[in-house]
Amino acid sequence: MIVIIFLDDNEGMAFNHRRQSRDQAVTERIRQIALGKKLWMSPYSYKLYGDMDGTKTVEAEDFLDRAGQGELCLVEAERLAHIETKIEKIIAFRWNRRYPADVRLDLCLAGWRREETREFPGTSHEKITEEVYIQKKEF
Repeated sequence: MIVIIFLDDNEGMAFNHRRQSRDQAVTERIRQIALGKKLWMSPYSYKLYGDMDGTKTVEAEDFLDRAGQGELCLVEAERLAHIETKIEKIIAFRWNRRYPADVRLDLCLAGWRREETREFPGTSHEKITEEVYIQKKEF
C-alpha cells in the first residue's frame, strides 16, 4: 500500500483534536496522485474528501487492513506501526511548522529512504513540502 500522510515538523498528525490535512492545493495534488487508482480512507476522512473525480474512493473503518498492494491510503490520525511491513511507499505532505500535536506518527522515518522532495505553495501555508519515502532495503 501507498500511504498519504500530513505532518508538521515534529511528526504531528493532529493538534487540539483537529486534522492537519486540509489545504486546497494539497487536495488537488492528492487527486492528481490518485487519478485512475483506488483511494482508501476512513469515514472521518471521507466526510472531508468525499469522492474525488477520476478516483475510486473507498471508505471503510478497517481501510488499512483491506487496502492491497499499490493501493493508496489517505491517513489522517491512524496508527501505522502495526502495518509497516505492508507499506510500500509513504507520501508525506509537510506544513513546515510546529503545532501542539496530540497525535504523532508512530513510525520512525529513519528506517525509510527519502526518494523525492518537492515544494509548492499551498492555500493555507506559504510553502508545503511533499516527500516520498520508500523502505530501505536490507542486504
